[in-house]
Amino acid sequence: MKIVDIVCSAGKTGFYFDDQLAIKRGAKHDGMFYLGEPMIEGFSQIRQAGESISVMLILEDGQIAHGDCAAVQYSGAGGRDPLFLAEDFIPIIEGPIKERLVGRDVVDFKEFAEEVDKMVIDGKRLHTAIRYGVTQALLDAAAKAKKVTMAEVVQEEYNTGVELKAIPIFTQSGDDRYTNADKMIIKEADVLPHGLFNNVEEKLGLQGEKLKEYIEWLRDRVLNNRAREDYVPVFHIDVYGTIGELLDNDIEKMTEYLGELEEAAKPFKLRIEGPMDVGSREAQMEAMRDLRASLEAKGIGVELVADEWCNTLEDVKYFADNKAGHMIQVKTPDLGGVNNTIEALVYCNEVGIGSYIGGTCNETNRSAEVCANIAMACGATQILAKPGMGVDEGIMIVNNEMNRVLALVNRR
Repeated sequence: MKIVDIVCSAGKTGFYFDDQLAIKRGAKHDGMFYLGEPMIEGFSQIRQAGESISVMLILEDGQIAHGDCAAVQYSGAGGRDPLFLAEDFIPIIEGPIKERLVGRDVVDFKEFAEEVDKMVIDGKRLHTAIRYGVTQALLDAAAKAKKVTMAEVVQEEYNTGVELKAIPIFTQSGDDRYTNADKMIIKEADVLPHGLFNNVEEKLGLQGEKLKEYIEWLRDRVLNNRAREDYVPVFHIDVYGTIGELLDNDIEKMTEYLGELEEAAKPFKLRIEGPMDVGSREAQMEAMRDLRASLEAKGIGVELVADEWCNTLEDVKYFADNKAGHMIQVKTPDLGGVNNTIEALVYCNEVGIGSYIGGTCNETNRSAEVCANIAMACGATQILAKPGMGVDEGIMIVNNEMNRVLALVNRR
């Protein structure tokens, strides 16, 4: 099955692009707006509408396969590719990329995706968002050529050996961590609530008391409001390095504090994402490795999730090999081609570490659907409900796509 044409359309994402540098330099909130001038090249405002590009591959039998190019909320920061604006990048896809892809057969996804992910045009590798979206479209095209789901294509080509089943969904609250937690409980989210604990004084507490109080509130909220007693979600809190900041990255003190949080969460399992940020890749790996070992030595069951300094496929392997945490977040847009996401998940399975197919609130419904297929095919430990921060929409998109896949597979 050959590609006969490529058509692009500009789109919006489920959240925003935020100028992280300006925010870190003190830009103030005014409702949903940030006040002041942007500091990262390409931004016209500190917060602006997220943009995407739908890449539609027209196949020779008239079928249309598509994927969405999208980039993370904090685009252009932390060494990432520049701000992803549709008008800047559609000409690249409909120009030199189209020239290379039209006429090509789409049946073998793995090889084709790896080629696109490594493609160089005018001496530069493609923007991660383009690699992300085009490889999504290639996966959809292979599925349409074979008349199966995208999950079945991945399952077969990567020989994952995984039985297709629904993957636990992880929901994120943003700063609205109380009302959104209620939504999660009503919808019976498998893993909740993310929480966005990214400031020591305002959110964690100068004695760590605010996070502990929130976990106690969340525990009681679930116990008092769940519709059935066998609804037992995992508590997963992202603390953005603030525990290490509060406790000077002291492993013993952090272990003790995490033990207190575990008691506060009982009877629910607790995961803590990004407990510290020590400023470099190697040091972060070592700190996560040592904290995991310390927790296990003391019989504390809190699970650690690697996030900071673990951004690429090579980073995922590095952290996984060293048991730097109990689970690795695979940040889908930052990895570029979805073939890298697949490789990361498969590798985590091979070495026996949990895998969390994450990404960003600033994606689209289409990229979330493709990720749901990949998560199922690779047996990920959990998948992020995305895009957006509204809870209901992300759960709906990811849950419904997984159920569609299962219904079609079971029919066959």
